[in-house]
Amino acid sequence: MKIIQITENKKRFLPLLLLADEQENMIDEYLEPGTMYVLVEHEGKDIMSESAIQAEEARAVCVVTDEGNGVLELKNLAVAPEYQRQGYGRRMIAFLKEQYRGRFQLFQVGTGDSPFTVPFYEACGFRRSHIVKDFFIKYYDHPIYDGGVKLCDMIYLQMEL
Repeated sequence: MKIIQITENKKRFLPLLLLADEQENMIDEYLEPGTMYVLVEHEGKDIMSESAIQAEEARAVCVVTDEGNGVLELKNLAVAPEYQRQGYGRRMIAFLKEQYRGRFQLFQVGTGDSPFTVPFYEACGFRRSHIVKDFFIKYYDHPIYDGGVKLCDMIYLQMEL
């Protein structure tokens, strides 16, 4: 397994990013200013550069942003459907914690109140912090559903780094 920072042509991973945030213009808000990482299983293939990674090789992708005041925010974390529930999301979270420990004081993520995502982040060590009411209603041009639940509020979870 290898996690590689992507600095060029980030949009080639859009199909994967859309799994976690299904509206492209919302992704556009954080993709370029954010730092993107892709997890690949190199299986004997020596990946020398980020440009050598094909989008279909990515098992997981994430984007983080510096929110100021010592806060790092996870804006997107997606795992390809065929690799979900195999620990790749947890590996990305562990990588980010290690990568940014000492550089930021707080690590946060905002997500919908989904029966799948909130428990995942809590199991990774995040704790509920605050809620932004009606976020998904105000900022998305269509209803968002996850696990059969219509998402309305943005739930923020945080952990100390």
